[in-house]
Amino acid sequence: MTEPERRSLAGSGSGQARRLEDLLPLIARGDESAYEALYDQAAGRVLGVITRVLRDPAQSEEVMQEVLLEVWRTASRFDPTLGTGISWVMTLAHRRAVDRVRSERSQASRELRGAAAAHVVDHDQVAEAVEVSMDRQRVRRCLAVLTPLQAQCVDLAYFGGYTYREVGELLGVPTGTVKTRMRDGLIKLRDCLGYDGGAT
Repeated sequence: MTEPERRSLAGSGSGQARRLEDLLPLIARGDESAYEALYDQAAGRVLGVITRVLRDPAQSEEVMQEVLLEVWRTASRFDPTLGTGISWVMTLAHRRAVDRVRSERSQASRELRGAAAAHVVDHDQVAEAVEVSMDRQRVRRCLAVLTPLQAQCVDLAYFGGYTYREVGELLGVPTGTVKTRMRDGLIKLRDCLGYDGGAT
């Protein structure tokens, strides 16, 4: 087809379906003017189909651009024996719009699952913190049954994070004494906590 024929085809006002069918083979060969003509003729209808599916103007315009770009890239796949040019373009538009809806739903579902998982983690962390806090309270109550030195050793080692040697230095007693007091104190604590555990 000559250049004047292409211009005439693009500018003609007769039979839009026929024009698209004739434009698509030209587009497949990289004819930009044919693509511009198709864009002008089909963009409005493509946008209408997509908007009916998505019901979001901004997304609809974005998907319309994707569809018309797909037409440019895949025009060689158009088979006039299977239908008209406009039906082929509208099928691409509808398919792409449905894909976007599915993608949005899938993303929303993933976000909901992620939020639910985060909520479970947060709940577990709170429950664990409460449990640890209650254990500490029980331990502190049971410290009252210890001698002052036993209580100091346990308190510094377990709640202060000091080593036996550091506890001995802080209290001015040998490390061996700290170990003995710790052992005796822990036995008493075990008995106290075991009794409390049986009462709850």
